[in-house]
Amino acid sequence: MTDSTPVDGERIRDVTHEQTRGAALDEAVAALGRGELVVLPTDTVYGIGADAFTPPAVQALLDAKGRGRQMPPPVLIAETRTLDGLAWDVPAGARALAEAFWPGGLTLVVRAQPSLAWDLGETGGTVALRVPDHPVARELLRRTGPLAVSSANRTGRPAATVATDAAAQLGDSVAVYLDAGPTPGLTPSTIVDATGASMRVLRFGVLDLAALREVADVEAPEPPA
Repeated sequence: MTDSTPVDGERIRDVTHEQTRGAALDEAVAALGRGELVVLPTDTVYGIGADAFTPPAVQALLDAKGRGRQMPPPVLIAETRTLDGLAWDVPAGARALAEAFWPGGLTLVVRAQPSLAWDLGETGGTVALRVPDHPVARELLRRTGPLAVSSANRTGRPAATVATDAAAQLGDSVAVYLDAGPTPGLTPSTIVDATGASMRVLRFGVLDLAALREVADVEAPEPPA
C-alpha cells in the first residue's frame, strides 16, 4: 500500500458522542483482537495502534508507516499501575515522574520485562511507555490492554491532528479510524530514558527540564557529537 491509497468513509467512526462511541469502541476492540490496526486520538496527535503482544500486528504497523524495525513504537497503557507488569528495575525517580505526569505528555524508556511475549522491533531490551491524557484512548486501552502506538502518518509526513488526515495517509492499512475531532496539537511527549545510571531526556516536548527536575533528578540531553 502507498500513502496515496484512499480509505472509504465507512472505516471512520465518530466517538465524539456517547450514542456512537460504544459501538465504535466495540469495533475497534474486535479489530485489534484480530491483529488489525486502529487509529485512535491521543492528547498530542492521532496514533496508529496495534496489539503490543501480536508481533505480526506490530510489523503491520511499521509497514503502514513505512518504518523499519530499528524504530520500535512506544506502548500506551491505561493506568500507571501497569508499569510494573511491563518493566523491571524501574528507578524510584522514574516512578515519581510517572506519578506526577501520567496521564500526560511524558514517555518513559524503561527496561522491558524479559518474560513478555512481544516483539516491538530492535528495542535492546527496553520499552517506551506512556499513559495518554485522552478519555477515548484510555477507554480503549482499558479494554484492550497495552497497545503499540506510533503517530498516525507515513514516515516523513506530518503527524495527523484529525482523523481524516490519518486516513488520507494510511488508507486501507487501518481497519477502524476513531474520530474524536481535532487533537490538542503537534507538541509531542517528552521522552526520558530511565535505563541508565542516571535519567536523561532524549527528546523535549510537552514537559521542559525545569518541570521534570521539580520531581526527580533528570539530566539534559547529551550534546550532538
